[in-house]
Amino acid sequence: MKLPVNPSLSAVGPSHGGSRPTSMREWNCRHLLQLLRRHVPCSRADLVRISGLTAPTVSAAIDTLQRRGLVRFAGAGSPKGGRPPRILEFNARYGYVIGADIGGSGVRLVLADLCGTIVGRWQKTISAKGTPDEVIALTISGIQRLLAEHGVSPKVLQSVAGAPGITDVRRGRVLSAPNLHDWHDVPLAERLYRETGIPTTVENDVNLGAIGEGRCGVAAGIENFVFIAIGSGVGAGIVVNGNLLHGANWSAGEMGYMQVPGLPGQPLTVNRLGALESSIGGQGIKNAWLAFANGGGSEAQRLQPTEIFDLAAAGNAHAQRVLQETSEHLAAAITNLSLVLDTPLVVLGGGIGRHPGLVEAARKAVARNQFANPEIVSSSLGPDAQLHGAIWLAIQIAEQRGFHRAPAIRTRRRRGMKSAIA
Repeated sequence: MKLPVNPSLSAVGPSHGGSRPTSMREWNCRHLLQLLRRHVPCSRADLVRISGLTAPTVSAAIDTLQRRGLVRFAGAGSPKGGRPPRILEFNARYGYVIGADIGGSGVRLVLADLCGTIVGRWQKTISAKGTPDEVIALTISGIQRLLAEHGVSPKVLQSVAGAPGITDVRRGRVLSAPNLHDWHDVPLAERLYRETGIPTTVENDVNLGAIGEGRCGVAAGIENFVFIAIGSGVGAGIVVNGNLLHGANWSAGEMGYMQVPGLPGQPLTVNRLGALESSIGGQGIKNAWLAFANGGGSEAQRLQPTEIFDLAAAGNAHAQRVLQETSEHLAAAITNLSLVLDTPLVVLGGGIGRHPGLVEAARKAVARNQFANPEIVSSSLGPDAQLHGAIWLAIQIAEQRGFHRAPAIRTRRRRGMKSAIA
């Protein structure tokens, strides 16, 4: 399976003219490095056989990669007559990448090596309204702390940040994020790069969840699937023939705006919640619970959506009505998506979406269809789906650039940033 992302999209940062090999020697190096990463462990002779290149060409390329630190010897292999072969491996600690997940309530960061192994984590709650300045300052602070803690600052090749809204990936701008405050055409990638010096790509957070599940989760090996995240917001990451579908205006998968039977129709407005999101997103579920429970007491008002679904499993009639209504609206949305896309798999994620009660109720509702009836499963990566997606997208972009380190720039702290994150 291809990594589900459009490979033509690049990061905000220094010139990426080097993203394409400039000579046959460089092409050979990149090609052999890709083969080595797929067929570890192997020897030079193995690479000659796999690549079809001549032995001198392979040796010259491996020598170049070894001098750069991208390839190292892992010991001797089993001899087949004569001297034992020297086994090669990709040096995953040659560089690192950063993945960021910006949500409606906080920022999460991970630091990973070039094989996707997580070596560090950081997270913090957004204390105020989630304005661009606050969230960006919080993210920069977290990146700086991660790098200081692990001492790998010069080795970070790429960062990817997930944002909860319509995101122009090519320009690195968040066009709208209704679950955050005052996010209108925010140049997130540029601002993060300017302060950290790390080439940065910004992607929709649910799309990153789809990448994560497609790369190392329950959708691994599936060429066509939809990842639906339900939390404070509702969105979908759509993978078609192994590639993410962004759409002409970057709004493919914004299913929170979908208009389904039983919900009020309304014109679509940027920076305002859509009909489906208002119904089956976190606040919509809580509103439905309070309505069915006639307001309830203070304890009822404090219940979170997953706790309401737990009550449904325990037999609470009002909670069962909420779960039934939520699952019916979700099933209608899945049916509509399936009629257009005909994907064999739908993965439900997000703090609410992967609740077993909702997954099973939606599965039963969709199963009534004779067709447009995809398999519905829960995310296997859970809350880390977006972070794994960010890691693998960052690794892919770094690989496209030949794992070259960006020239260092002087980072600086903007006025007012310290107080914004205090």
